[in-house]
Amino acid sequence: MGAQGGKAFGALKAQQREKLDEINKEYMEDQKYRDEEDLPEKLEGFKNKYAEFDLNDQGDIDIMGLKRMMEKLGVPKTHLDVKKMIVEVTGGSSNTINYRDFVRMMLGKRSAVLKL
Repeated sequence: MGAQGGKAFGALKAQQREKLDEINKEYMEDQKYRDEEDLPEKLEGFKNKYAEFDLNDQGDIDIMGLKRMMEKLGVPKTHLDVKKMIVEVTGGSSNTINYRDFVRMMLGKRSAVLKL
């Protein structure tokens, strides 16, 4: 990758992080999550994790990205488990999860497995 490619990639990532910051703000202002302990720190951590594994740079994590993330978090999942997670979070409407889905999944009471 030449300098130009690296620069474009960097700009893309910066743009993406800005978008994730906006979504984090929504969660900060959401009544439902007001009581969440250390919400700002958690959201910052989620943002960094998400940016690391958003492999298609479309703003979504696909099955392989999620599988890799789970392995890195020390909770490896089978392909089928990961597929189930995505279906659970998206209601079956997508094969990828977006950042909103991801945060909901991470903050969800049922997903203790995913706590960072």
